[in-house]
Order: sequence, then C-alpha cells, then structure tokens
Amino acid sequence: MGAAVPFGLRVDDALAARMQQGLVEVESLLLETVDSEESLLTEASQHLVTAGGKRFRPMLVLLAAQFGDPSASGVIPSAVVVELTHLATLYHDDVMDEAPLRRGQASANSRWTNTVAILTGDYLFARASDLLADLGTDAVRIQARTFARLVRGQIQETVGVPGDGDPLKHYLQVVADKTASLIATSGQFGAMMAGAPSSVVDTLTSACEKIGVAFQLSDDILDVASESDQSGKTPGTDLREGIRTLPMLHVLAGDDPADARLRELLSGPIPDDGDHAEALALLRAHPAMARAKADTRRWAEDARAELLTLPDVPARDALASLCDYVVSRTG
Repeated sequence: MGAAVPFGLRVDDALAARMQQGLVEVESLLLETVDSEESLLTEASQHLVTAGGKRFRPMLVLLAAQFGDPSASGVIPSAVVVELTHLATLYHDDVMDEAPLRRGQASANSRWTNTVAILTGDYLFARASDLLADLGTDAVRIQARTFARLVRGQIQETVGVPGDGDPLKHYLQVVADKTASLIATSGQFGAMMAGAPSSVVDTLTSACEKIGVAFQLSDDILDVASESDQSGKTPGTDLREGIRTLPMLHVLAGDDPADARLRELLSGPIPDDGDHAEALALLRAHPAMARAKADTRRWAEDARAELLTLPDVPARDALASLCDYVVSRTG
C-alpha cells in the first residue's frame, strides 16, 4: 500500500501517483484560469488559490474519474470548476461573516475591501462558467443547479428556522445545500467526464453527498471538541456566535432540568468569555456530543454502503476510507 495522501485515504502506489499527477495538473490550470489582465483581480484571485487549501473537491473528482477513463479531457477542467466554485463562495462568506482571516492569513475583504472580495468571487464564478462551456450543456446545467442549492443553503441559514419549523431538519437541509451539494457534484463530474456508466455516476453522486454531510457534521463537532493546538482553529466559534450546530440542537431539543443552565447559555450568542468557557465545558461533557458523533457515523456508513455497490477498483477502497476518516476525526 502506498504513499501518504490527505484525508486518510487508503491508496496503492499506482493510484497515489495518478492522484498526485492529477492534482498537479489541477493546480496549473487553476492558476492559469484566474490570471487576468487586471493586476488587482489576478492578485485578489490568487490570494486564496495559493493559500494552501487541501483541494478536497478536486480530489473527489479525480477519484470518481477512476471508474471510467481518468485521462478523459473533461476531468481536469471539471475539477478546476468545482474548486473555483468553492473558492468563490469563501470570498462571499468572508464578506457576510466579516471574517478577518482565512486559512491563516488576512481575508480578501480585510486586505482590500468588501467590494473587491465580492467582485473577485464573482470573477471566479465567471471563470468556472467559461471552463464549463467546453464541457457540454449537461455539465452547465448540473453546475447551475448546484449553484442554486449553494445560494438556497446560505439563504436558509441566514433567515433561520421558520416559526413552525423543525430546527434539526432545517440544519440538515442547510448542510446538504450549502456544503454537501458541491461535494456531490464533484463525484458526479468526475465519473461523468470519465465516461463511467450512468448507474455508477448516480451512485457516486449520492454517496459523495452523504460524505459531504458527514464532513460538515464532523467539522461542527470538532468546533466544540477540539483544542486550538489540535485543529488550528479557535474552539467554540459557533458557540460564541450563536450558530446552532448539531450538538447544540440535541441539547435544545431536550427538557432535562439538569440542562437548564446550558440551554440558557445556548439561547443566543455568547460574547462573555466566562459564559463561553462555561458553555463549552458543559457541552463537551453532555451526551449530545455522543449523539452527534453517532449521527455522523450513520451518514458515513450510509455513504460506505452505497460505495460498496460500485465496481471493485482501488478508488472504491480510497473513497470508503474517507468514511473512516470522517468518523475518526470526531474522536
């Protein structure tokens, strides 16, 4: 078994070499695509491209392409399309969140202005569309529908739960639309561009969506459970901002009198450092954390069950190992 690769993938040496070469080609086309005659636009576009992202979505495109012809002409461009789309949403997210940092450095909105950040995100969407034009109308339609889901997820998160709505159902829908939709499209594009059978394309699309949900759930758990020296992030960020993620929703759905103080703390943002530390300690010790981990495990196992119906090629084992990684990273 082969070389070390991100996300705990189990791959043999041959697949590792193909993946590494594919990612080199993705990186080259990515930089070429964001180049502009306007120097500021090029600089702002490259700001996140070169900031050290893990290229999770392009990696899924390349893995899914192993179920057909991975050297097909549309594979690398489609991998760049999903990464450009992802990066564009980060520029816009940072403006909405007024985030000062992204990937350990100044965000585009803080380095330049909100206007520059928004326009840069728009530019990346435009460049993705330009690449798509050469990949056929089906690809354009898939991307358009994915983009619609991304926007819908952001709107739903911004507006919040309707008065008579189920908070947990609302949260999972936001996760599916805002995060998992583009991960699903990554699997779909890779298999489709490589000419895999339609049944394989459909299975990879569905399984990758479930992996996407599990990834976001595990991120939300880590926001509570991890220490900053483990994750590189400040723990309890969602908690401080009053963003209700899976562990918090499980607490709020209960009525145990012993949880009254924690439910009070979770009723809104927690700007006070003392209250924040108290809430974080109470939440970490609460059975809701185990319930959230069990939910994540179910999503990952459902994805694995679908993946195991695919042809037995090395990429299937690599994708299945992603399911293990998602579960193990929650502790």
